Amino acid sequence: MKVLVASPTGLCFGVRRAIEALEATLEERGRVYSLGSPIHNPQEVERLKAKGLVVVDEIDQVPPGVTLFIRAHGVSPQVFREALRRCGEVIDGTCPFVRKAQERAMVLSDEGYPVLIVGDGEHPEVKGILGFVNGFAAVVPHRGRLEEVLDGHRFQKVGVLSQTTQKLEVFFDVVKALVGIVPEVRVYNTICSATLERQRAVCELASSVQGIVVMGGRNSANTRKLYQIALESGAQAVWIEHPDELDYGWLADKGSIGLAAGGSTPDWLIRELIERLEKL
Repeated sequence: MKVLVASPTGLCFGVRRAIEALEATLEERGRVYSLGSPIHNPQEVERLKAKGLVVVDEIDQVPPGVTLFIRAHGVSPQVFREALRRCGEVIDGTCPFVRKAQERAMVLSDEGYPVLIVGDGEHPEVKGILGFVNGFAAVVPHRGRLEEVLDGHRFQKVGVLSQTTQKLEVFFDVVKALVGIVPEVRVYNTICSATLERQRAVCELASSVQGIVVMGGRNSANTRKLYQIALESGAQAVWIEHPDELDYGWLADKGSIGLAAGGSTPDWLIRELIERLEKL
């Protein structure tokens, strides 16, 4: 079977940077606590746990004096201050693109703009960004929810930014709608370049293969968007979390397969999948 791999694919800069910092700290300290899963890939999390990683959900679950890792999604200023107070050492793995979104949100807030974030309100990155806003802030999942989110507010100006893994089309749709109803709209496109490059790579791949396998954690926002883009591009596509989920019946009538992986999918899993596909 011919296998074409989307380029780029797999670990993005921010996640790779964070995981490398975490692994180095694990080598030095032996045990490191992480506030939330450090990567949206359960197989990689299990590998890191074997090295001494302990994952907790809330800051008050972190024992005093330990080493704490802040994942690439970042946290709110309030949580970060509590981490510094509580822990003996804090390793900040916040992605530079996420940090830029945090800074943009703070600038908009400081200049008196109500802040709208285009993204998933339950995503840890978005929850962290909201913490940088003093004043009105709301999350807009997509254009269809805009009226509900504004809830009758007649703002004279708004500031808009995006979750870093958002689809560009969704972000633009919200901005376009806002321009029609708010006199002043200040926009920061905070979608990271790695996200855009991976989304475009899947679009290009769709026309060259008979099917696309998208691999990544079920809780990975960017993997979900890659899968949606593959389907929207007209490709037959499946979403798997690891190579053991491959449906060989689905592959049977295909002579060429494209492979795309989310920004939280480690290199070793991608290599394993490629090896299996190439043996068919």
